[in-house]
Amino acid sequence: MDKESIKGTGQKIKGKIEEVAGKVLGDKELELHGKADQLGGAVRSAVGEAKDTMSISAEI
Repeated sequence: MDKESIKGTGQKIKGKIEEVAGKVLGDKELELHGKADQLGGAVRSAVGEAKDTMSISAEI
């Protein structure tokens, strides 16, 4: 597993926590920031997975 995948997963979790906290507190800015973090984390995870796939293909 690539470091980017791990960091992306962490960012998605952080974003989900922020989103829920924003909903509970009625803080739209925090909620939107959480959603943005989740999206960024998903992109980061995808980049990490692509790196893994490319390194596996290069080994074959």
